[in-house]
Amino acid sequence: MSDLIIQELNGTVAFKVKAVPGSSRTAVAGLLDGMLKVKIAAPPEKGKANQFLIEFLAKKLGVKKNAVSIVTGQTNPIKQVQVTGMSGQTLLKKLGL
Repeated sequence: MSDLIIQELNGTVAFKVKAVPGSSRTAVAGLLDGMLKVKIAAPPEKGKANQFLIEFLAKKLGVKKNAVSIVTGQTNPIKQVQVTGMSGQTLLKKLGL
């Protein structure tokens, strides 16, 4: 298990997420190759899993949904996620890492 790789720039943090849709519940499942692994309780169809991921991360990090965005990987299990208004240290603390 390795550390989460975070990129910080002007009050924005970006990191990779490995999304596992179709799980029984939405939860952080740990780290995988520098990425945050998240199980998602939604099917990977019509953007449902992406929407669940954004809502879950926003709630977990204590930010509004519009502060969390998927920059790349909308149709891929590996996504680049960006969170506005947060430092990398705060991100790690809120995720419990």
